[in-house]
Amino acid sequence: MASGGGGMEAVEVRFRLDDGSDIGPSMHDQATTVTALKEFVLARWPQGKEIAPRTVNDVTIINAGQVLENNRTLAESRNLAAESPVGPITMHIVVRRSRPERRVKQPPKARPPERIGCGCTIL
Repeated sequence: MASGGGGMEAVEVRFRLDDGSDIGPSMHDQATTVTALKEFVLARWPQGKEIAPRTVNDVTIINAGQVLENNRTLAESRNLAAESPVGPITMHIVVRRSRPERRVKQPPKARPPERIGCGCTIL
């Protein structure tokens, strides 16, 4: 998923899911946006997981305790000069759980018409 970053080196990234399993590691250009990383994760989401994102908006990526913003690049989201990882960089994935579908409130059942007057029977 390299995207010609003008001489920037690619970064090896592993995405850690909430159950401890990983997607990757994989190489990404530093010019790759966080949104593109989310699309990468979404496309490679393991089948059979109880919780699965539906869209990129359901995915949050966290690196070094920082939530990464969609419009920023990988280079802008990390302090590359301060880090020199020996292996892949592990980024954590948080999935927003979808809200249960709201049940449509049923209209109240029609009541039988109320009797006007008394209920006496004349013989």
